[in-house]
Amino acid sequence: MNQLEGIGTLDRERLSAVLRGSTGSVTVEQAAQALNATRTDTAKMLSRWCKKGWLARVKRGLYVPVPLESRSADVSLEDPWAIAEKLYSPCYIGGWSAAEYWDLTEQIFRTTIVITEQKPRNRNPTLRGSQYKLKTIGKEKVFGLKTVWRGQVKVQVSDPTRTILDMLSDPKLGGGIRSVEDMLKNYLRSEMSNLNLLVEYARRLGNGAVLKRLGFLLERNDVSEKTIIDKCLSGLTKGKAKLDTSLKSNRLITRWKLWVPGSWKTEGM
Repeated sequence: MNQLEGIGTLDRERLSAVLRGSTGSVTVEQAAQALNATRTDTAKMLSRWCKKGWLARVKRGLYVPVPLESRSADVSLEDPWAIAEKLYSPCYIGGWSAAEYWDLTEQIFRTTIVITEQKPRNRNPTLRGSQYKLKTIGKEKVFGLKTVWRGQVKVQVSDPTRTILDMLSDPKLGGGIRSVEDMLKNYLRSEMSNLNLLVEYARRLGNGAVLKRLGFLLERNDVSEKTIIDKCLSGLTKGKAKLDTSLKSNRLITRWKLWVPGSWKTEGM
């Protein structure tokens, strides 16, 4: 834990210039531009200010300012979304994090879901107390996003329909299929519901399991959307999928080519 220490007049002026040009976090490149200094000299200054407790290191080359009221540099991230944009761009906030943003769930998740085009080694990093879960996708599969402002930082978040799509594609992003089913029901009851768009997104994503899971869940919840259910049926791929790959599934719903746990067996299907 770095205790706050005094800094000289020149350092104070330099730090102020860096913070004025920042958007909640500071990179070596941003600071070098603000100071008109070399990257090497700037990195040394940032390291020195970090040791004195005026900045907190998030990751190599990325810092956040320490609030003046703080007694030490042991601070948490004010906005994990903004930091994700800095570290993992091109990326977007998705899964349960986006579901929380769109009020599709009342559950509180401590981990931020980030879907990125990068291929980071650590898929579950913890940065200054903020936990992340990272998933990599190809550039061609990035669509259905909205831009939101987090302070001075523009962040991409999946729109409500893309949020549901991602969780149907990978139920782990929604905390498991039971949680995903609850969010789907909230989506269907909301003004944001657009099942035609959801089917269109599913076809564009090219994940055959999505339509299987969607059609099954719609019928399971007695949703009177015959046209949509027929679209799901007509778009089924040949292979069989699991309702949730993390659950033991020993019953096959032949209509949907979907393996489900015994407790999910639906009469007549």
